Amino acid sequence: MESTAKPKVAVHKFSSCDGCQLAFLNLGAALMQVAELVDFTHFAEAGPLAPDAAVDIAFVEGSIATPDDLQRIARVREQSRFLVTIGACATAGGVQALRNLANAGEWIAGVYARPEHIHSLDRSTPIAEHVKVDLELWGCPVNGRQVLGALRALLFGVMPAQENDKVCMECKRRQTVCVMVTRGRACMGPVTRTGCGALCPSFGRDCYACYGPAENPNTAALARRFEGLGLVPEAVARRFLFINNGAPAFRDAGLKSGERHDG
Repeated sequence: MESTAKPKVAVHKFSSCDGCQLAFLNLGAALMQVAELVDFTHFAEAGPLAPDAAVDIAFVEGSIATPDDLQRIARVREQSRFLVTIGACATAGGVQALRNLANAGEWIAGVYARPEHIHSLDRSTPIAEHVKVDLELWGCPVNGRQVLGALRALLFGVMPAQENDKVCMECKRRQTVCVMVTRGRACMGPVTRTGCGALCPSFGRDCYACYGPAENPNTAALARRFEGLGLVPEAVARRFLFINNGAPAFRDAGLKSGERHDG
């Protein structure tokens, strides 16, 4: 990035809801300041269209869920110096990765009258399963602070610091009363990385693990605690097999709880 030309940035969408792209747009005035530092060559949500242009940084939202996704992600990787995945879909397959736990052909046939017109892969997978990823930003969706911090750090030639604290630590910093202890809610905070500012617990709601597994998550202990709160194994499995169900730590914990239900 030694050229006098501004670095080029692209924002690509794959199989997703667009929520993580909105993290850029929700920056408001800060996005205008960023636009003075970089050129957004491709960002369909905001206007520019040049999906095959070579860029310094490519942000990728969404999972690989169709044959077209497979071809496009290879092109994006080839044309990008840094590739950053944003959100649960890109980092762990997203909610749509629940298809990985079933027979995709059977449920497609059960939903669509003409399943032969549905061009979908049997599995929804994270970007890192197919190409090299330089940085993962977790969240459903990611927040503007994450995106802006990552972009500025990369522009200065350093990798952004990753947040690995658990949501429980964020609750303590905010002096939020524990909803599991005081209300008996099945909160995923003890195994989920922070990034949301402990938003749900601050309103008396349990954490739904939007930001994926934290560092060294003790999922087995939390599963036992959930059962102690009265959740049957099937309900415990659902807590783990949700937004970030494709993350290995959550997938394994959910499947193990499901096995206890089947047994």
